[in-house]
Amino acid sequence: MLSWMDESGGTMAAEESCSPNMITLKMDEVLFKKPVRVNDHIRIYGRVEGVGKSSISLYLEARRFCFDTRDEEAVCSTEMLFVNIDQDGKAKPINEKIRKNLINAIEK
Repeated sequence: MLSWMDESGGTMAAEESCSPNMITLKMDEVLFKKPVRVNDHIRIYGRVEGVGKSSISLYLEARRFCFDTRDEEAVCSTEMLFVNIDQDGKAKPINEKIRKNLINAIEK
């Protein structure tokens, strides 16, 4: 589950910041609410919680999906922080226009 959350969060951070160079800086504690079994269908959802000069903070929640009832049940959640980096691996600012749009979306 942790690798799925990391991969999903990284993909979302890259999409939201319009940068393919987002790396995981931190994963807060993961709250495991329910067990996940082999063959469970898991959906991972996220939302932007904050935006820094070169970073983006996401809340992620994994849910088990039942095909018969179409119900979803939260199985784990966490907050993660991703940083935009340059080719040398140093923090690089997120495009200012994109950053402002993300901040405006959070404030709504």
